[in-house]
Amino acid sequence: MFTILLATATALPVAPAPRSKAETAAQAVSRSLPLLAAAASGHAEQKTCFACHNQVFPMMAFAAAKGRDLDLPKTLLKEQAEHVATFIASNREKFRKGEGTGGQVDTAGYAMLALELAEHPADENTAAVVEYFLKTQPDRDHWRTVSHRPPSEASDFTPTYLAMRAIRKWGTKDQAERGAKRIDSARGWLLKATPKDTEDRVFRLLGLKEGGAEAAAIAAAADDLLRTQRSNGGWSQLPDMEPDAYATATALVALHRAGGLAVSAPAFSRGIAFLVRTQRTDGSWHIVSRSKPFQPYYESGFPHGKDQFISAAASGWATTALILSEGSKR
Repeated sequence: MFTILLATATALPVAPAPRSKAETAAQAVSRSLPLLAAAASGHAEQKTCFACHNQVFPMMAFAAAKGRDLDLPKTLLKEQAEHVATFIASNREKFRKGEGTGGQVDTAGYAMLALELAEHPADENTAAVVEYFLKTQPDRDHWRTVSHRPPSEASDFTPTYLAMRAIRKWGTKDQAERGAKRIDSARGWLLKATPKDTEDRVFRLLGLKEGGAEAAAIAAAADDLLRTQRSNGGWSQLPDMEPDAYATATALVALHRAGGLAVSAPAFSRGIAFLVRTQRTDGSWHIVSRSKPFQPYYESGFPHGKDQFISAAASGWATTALILSEGSKR
């Protein structure tokens, strides 16, 4: 059972790294949460833009922890939401016109997910972003990524899921008819598209669930993802790579939330064991970046230097999966 008390300060102090590794999911969570809070606050203090890696993934973990014997840092969630909302508001006209910002649908979609996780109210700014999703790439049957920052910004399945989710969550009555048409079109694409790696399979499964696909199609997509689990319990980003925390955690979260895989299932338990086993003593998971840097380097408050952003993303996903594994325990 999780019995972790977190301070409500904006930046939670990161304790010195324990000498021994965590042995349980609860221990792993207790070590990762302060690091995620530091990463989220550290980015917001230095940058005016929204960052998927340092904001939405930590917020995903905190949202998953609600009602599970974790005293959440409510101030952090509120302030993170305000940072994201300010970013959207400052670009409202660009979104309304269908122009978007850097990162395009990936950035806008994750920003909207961050607001959803923080239970931010709908307003003219969220409506403007939905308008962007409806106007951008109008001749396509799905949404295409324009970046190549693998694994989190390299798959067309990712922005397609994010846009569908945002339209369903934030669309206004005036946008309902157009939104339904684009979701129907995207669902058709998801049903016929062939995934090539774990990121594709994860977000295809999430997208089919979000788009209201038939149960048989969702089950087939879940089985396709489940069959790529390795003998050590993990998943790999690419077929020729070793399993890591990012691929493993995204697979576990998608299989549970969209595929209906029980946290007590052997495959889920093996994945959780892999995450606990591969966590570092400082509470993080280190993932080597596959992306070529194009922005000035800065320290966000998360370890691993040039690998800090994908490592923060992986740690957010991993913490979410670990918290879900304790879902039946109060």
